[in-house]
Parts: sequence; C-alpha cells; structure tokens
Amino acid sequence: MHSGPDTPDPPRIPDIGAGWNDVLKTEFVAPYFAALKHFLVQERAVHTVYPRGSDILRAFRATPFEAVRVVILGQDPYHGPGQAHGLSFSVPKGIPPPPSLQNMIKEIQRNPGDPASGSGDLTCWAEQGVLLLNATLTVRAGEAASHQGKGWERFTDAAIAGLSRQRSGLVFLLWGRHAQAKETLIDSSRHYILKAPHPSPLSAHRGFLGCGHFASANEILQAQGGNPIDWTT
Repeated sequence: MHSGPDTPDPPRIPDIGAGWNDVLKTEFVAPYFAALKHFLVQERAVHTVYPRGSDILRAFRATPFEAVRVVILGQDPYHGPGQAHGLSFSVPKGIPPPPSLQNMIKEIQRNPGDPASGSGDLTCWAEQGVLLLNATLTVRAGEAASHQGKGWERFTDAAIAGLSRQRSGLVFLLWGRHAQAKETLIDSSRHYILKAPHPSPLSAHRGFLGCGHFASANEILQAQGGNPIDWTT
C-alpha cells in the first residue's frame, strides 16, 4: 500500500546500531520524540545548539549495546564552543579539559598503572565499552541545562533501563545527585553501582577525589573474567 498525499512520512530511525535500535526503536516513534525534534528545529533556527547534529547520538554509535561494560552518566553536554561532541565529560582532541574532567584525570593519575596523558578526548574509553551518556543530549550555547525537561531524559532513561533489563554485570558510575537519581532504573541485583560526589570543583573535594572508582570498576570487570579498561586518555 502506497502512502497517499496526506499521509505523513514515517519517523526516520537514526542509525545507532541494531542492539541500541532494538532497545530504543519505540522511543523514536513516540509522540514525545516528535515534539523533541520539533523543539530542536526551532532552537537551531534562532540559537546555536551543541553538539552538532551528527554527534547528538554519538555515545550509542561509539559503544554498541552488547559492548557496554561500564556506564558513566553525565547531565548535559558542554555549552562552550568546540567542547561538546556527544560523549559525556569528553571534549575533542586539542580542547583543554574542563574542570570536572580535570578532576577525573587527577583521580586516574592516583593509580600508578593508569598515567593519564591529560587529553580530554575520551573516545578511547567508549571504544573499550564505556558508555559516556548524558541525561540530556543537547544544549543551547552558553546556557547550561537549557534543554532539560524537553524529552531527552525520557529517551536516555529508556537506554539505561534497557541496559539494566537486558544485560548483566555492568558497572554504573553515578557521580552527583542528578546521576544518582537514575539509580531507580538499575537492577542492583544484576549490576554494580558505585556512587560518589560529582567531579565538579564545587564537590570533588567531598569524596570524588580518592573514590577509587576507576580502579574499582576494573577490579569488578576482571573478577568477571573481562579485561580492565585502559583509562589512559
């Protein structure tokens, strides 16, 4: 049957790999996602929005569903020029690491076996199975949290819940209040949850620095017979 002239085109499903598509395909065709896309079109017409369109879903393409071993949850993309590229806490090569990422690098450097170089590009983590997922996947330039409450949280919650339901033995690193609010989506009888304050300079001294999460995650992975993550950046 051919669509008539008044029949709307079916929603286009982004290419995020078969595994993630199986988990998120119903989200892509839900009314809230259509409203979210409409909002983004309107935003881009009058504002600069980060990251660029091809990077919005990069976390899923960089770390296939069946390859996920560790999940690091962020809140929003960076809202400064050239910083956001679709992976939570990460910046492209050549961009100075923002303060929270600087504290993550400091924490890694506490382990003699993980001498971080100081690069802020965490693509190498994603390629080893570290899902770097923000709760909100876009932001207006210069305005932190400007795209919260527009629908992205429902979408990323579905991704987290899908991992919890269909995978086992994953390590979730929940840093700060916003990430820890996602704990209710995770089956703690199937997965490992490590919590600490956010690495932001406002809170890192309250327990993020010294938390040992990078080493602990590797210990958990190795206890399951897996390879450790090379946290070198």
